[in-house]
Amino acid sequence: MQSVSIIGATGLVGREITKLCLSNPSFDSVSIFVRRTSDLKSFDTRGILKEHIVDFDRIPDWSKNLKGDVLFSALGTTVAKAGSEEEQYKVDYQYQWDIAHAARQNGISTYVLISSVGANAESAFFYLRTKGELEADVTMLGFPNLRILRPSILSGHREETRILEVIADGILSRAEKILPRKLFPLRFKPIPAEVVAHAALRAATKTHQGALTFDPADLWPLAEHDGT
Repeated sequence: MQSVSIIGATGLVGREITKLCLSNPSFDSVSIFVRRTSDLKSFDTRGILKEHIVDFDRIPDWSKNLKGDVLFSALGTTVAKAGSEEEQYKVDYQYQWDIAHAARQNGISTYVLISSVGANAESAFFYLRTKGELEADVTMLGFPNLRILRPSILSGHREETRILEVIADGILSRAEKILPRKLFPLRFKPIPAEVVAHAALRAATKTHQGALTFDPADLWPLAEHDGT
C-alpha cells in the first residue's frame, strides 16, 4: 500500500490522476493540494482523500504535508490565464520546483512530472523552454525514481476554454483521419487526459530506478498496461 500526493489535482490531467488513485487498491492515502475546495471528494468511496487548501505563494508554510511514496505534478497554466509570462513561469516552473524540492527533502522517492512534447531548456518558445528548464532542474534533485511524461495536445473537458488548444485539436484530429499513418506520427496525435493519467500511474509503478522519460508515442502503450 502506498500514499500519494498530487498537485494540479483539479486540472485536466491531474483530475484524472486523482480519480484513478482514489479507486486503485494499491493506494491507501491520497493527498491533494489545491487553492480552493474541489468536488473530488465525490469520487472517494474509500475515505482516503485528504484535501489541503493551500497558498502556492507560501509553500514553506505547508510543505511538511508533502509526504508519502509518490508525488504527481500536473500543475500548469497559460499566459492568458496567468496574465503574463512572468506569472505563468511561477506556476509552470517555480511552484513545481519548490514543491519537488520539498518533497525530495521529505523523503518522497517517486516523482511523476506531466511535462510537454517538445520540452527543451534551449527552446526559442517560452512555454517549451519553461517545461525544459523544469525537467532539467528536477532531475538534479536526485529522486530515486523520476518519471517525466511528455504528452502532445491534450483532449478532454476543461473548466476554461483554451482556444488555441481547441483549434489545434480540431485540425490535428481531422489530419489524423485523412493522412497516412507514416505522415502523422503519434507525437502529433491529440491524447485524451485519461490516457495520460493511466500512463502516469503505470510510470509510477515501474520498478526501474533512476529517471525515465516518456514521449507521446510511449504513452499510449504505457496506458494500456495500467492495471487500474
